[in-house]
Amino acid sequence: MAKKIVLTGGGTLGHVTPHLALIPHLRERGYEIHYIGTENGMEAGRMRAEPGVIYHAVKGGKLRRYHSWQNFTDPFRVIAGAFQSARLMGQIRPDVVFSKGGFVAVPVVFGAWLHRVPVLCHESDLTPGLANRLCRPFAKRFATTFPECAEKLGKKAEMTGTPLRPELFRGSREKGLDLFGFSGEKPVLLMMGGSSGAQAVNEALRAGLDRIAAHFDVAHICGKGNLMPELEGRAGYCQKEFLDAELPDALAATDLVLSRAGANALCEFQHLGRPMLLVPYPKLASRGDQILNARSLQKRGLCHVLMQEDMTPESLADALEETWADRDRLEKALRDAPPADGTERVLEMIEEIQKR
Repeated sequence: MAKKIVLTGGGTLGHVTPHLALIPHLRERGYEIHYIGTENGMEAGRMRAEPGVIYHAVKGGKLRRYHSWQNFTDPFRVIAGAFQSARLMGQIRPDVVFSKGGFVAVPVVFGAWLHRVPVLCHESDLTPGLANRLCRPFAKRFATTFPECAEKLGKKAEMTGTPLRPELFRGSREKGLDLFGFSGEKPVLLMMGGSSGAQAVNEALRAGLDRIAAHFDVAHICGKGNLMPELEGRAGYCQKEFLDAELPDALAATDLVLSRAGANALCEFQHLGRPMLLVPYPKLASRGDQILNARSLQKRGLCHVLMQEDMTPESLADALEETWADRDRLEKALRDAPPADGTERVLEMIEEIQKR
């Protein structure tokens, strides 16, 4: 009889992509794969389309730190989701649950605990998010991306890195250059800000484009709805809203990375081994996890950091030139760092917690 695994996590693409790295390996190991997510979240469309994955939708509520009328209704959705998840656990009878976090994971992990199903949680950021903190009493083990997070979570936790999709790193530089219309004579700067873009960085990059494009060909992944028609056709600059199938080729063509500091993206860029300039999301607009992520890599000598409050078109151009000038040291530090890809160790932990 095939072993069964339940995967869960949702809210952002970062809660979904590590599952995509694990699924082919789980298939090879003979698992029947179930995914529990929200009815209409980002994970729903992606996982419903994934071959060999059985998708189950449950109700979920967002765990907000700010005032909203939905704070009064969402706890009831979380409670309903917990009952739905517990019922699903009884129906599926999985051998193990792997949770990537996000608000949908809380009722699923609790439902697994009620049925004594072992749970492995993964935390990408340097500090545990609220959902994973709530899941902590009900999980057997935690895998983390950052050593600081493993230390905070205690004996249950181990730094593993993040599961990464190998196909991301099998692209063609030639195809990437062709995608952007670049000759390859200048180094290629890739700017990525996440699935929805990064408005402040987009604006500073475009405002400083005259100077920046004198040194680099600029491949700008600006996010949905953020294209500027007046920049179409500009020499040395190419803008795209989003990349999916073409992303491996874009990465293969990249010489320098400009990015926010989301944990999954950092692992991908670290594995790519290209010098990085990070502009973390500011603390006033977030819980500050991107700042901590960026500072951790900077402390280990793996990147340069420019804080958003210090960013102007001129300071951004300066920081990009300084990062490029430091590329030999950065690339060596990235080669010497512990592996960013946690796929194999996470798979081992999934097997280990079933034997306890």
